[in-house]
This record gives sequence, C-alpha cells and structure tokens, in this order.
Amino acid sequence: MIDFLILVHLLGVIVWVGGMFFAHMALRPVAASLLPPPQRLPLLHGVFTCFFPWVWVSVLLILLSGVYEMMLLGGFKAGWHIHAMLTIGLTMMSIFSYIYFVPFPRLKAGVLKQDWLGAGIAMARIRLLVGINLVLGLIVTVIAMLGRLLVMGS
Repeated sequence: MIDFLILVHLLGVIVWVGGMFFAHMALRPVAASLLPPPQRLPLLHGVFTCFFPWVWVSVLLILLSGVYEMMLLGGFKAGWHIHAMLTIGLTMMSIFSYIYFVPFPRLKAGVLKQDWLGAGIAMARIRLLVGINLVLGLIVTVIAMLGRLLVMGS
C-alpha cells in the first residue's frame, strides 16, 4: 500500500513541479523574448488555464497521499523529513491558491479587456510566486530524498 501511495505522491509532484519548471524556465522566457504583450499574455493565460486544473488534481493527490503516508508512518511521530515536507507542501499549496484566486483572475481580466499593463502586472506577480514555489518544490524534493536515505541508513 505504501508503495502505491508513494507512486501517487510522486506523480503529483512530477506534474506540479515539472510544470512549474517548464513554465518558469522555458515557456515564459521564450514567449517574452519573441512575443509582444498582446500575443504573449493571452498565450500564457491559455497555458495556465490548461495547467491549473492539473495542479489542483496534483495538490489533492499529494495532500491525501502524503497525509495517509504520514499516518502509516506513525502520524506526528513520523520523521523530521515528513514534517518538513508537510510544512513546505502546505506553504506551496497556499501560494498556489493565492495565485489561482488573486493574480490569475487579474491576468484573465486584463487579457479580456486588452489591458496589457494590468495583465502584465498580474503575470509578473504570478511569475514571482511560481518561482518561489519552484524553489520550495525543489527543496522539498531534496528533503524527501535526504530523509529517506537517513531513515534507510539507520
């Protein structure tokens, strides 16, 4: 059972963190260098419109599988790395929720009104927050591996 939960957890992480890496490190910089705001901002809005439902599914899978795994590992007696992953994961989920409910609707409204300045400000906010979440996602991945190695070595 634990192997299945780890698989579900990992698939959610791969979709979310991998998607953030792609969007932050490849898509947005290339779009910014090749497209003016009237083309770039609708493109990015469309990409996020397709990607964010996958993030919600990933968040749900990560949260449910992670909490269940934690309970199987002794609940609050689980190792330090489990608590670190939970804390960072909840922080990331909060940041994503903020992105989804605050700057993302502003991006959409700006694109619909062709208010490129307003849409650009919203996109800059999203980019900053996705960058923060990407760093947190990479840190939590390292913590997961280090914690697992330490547990296996003891």
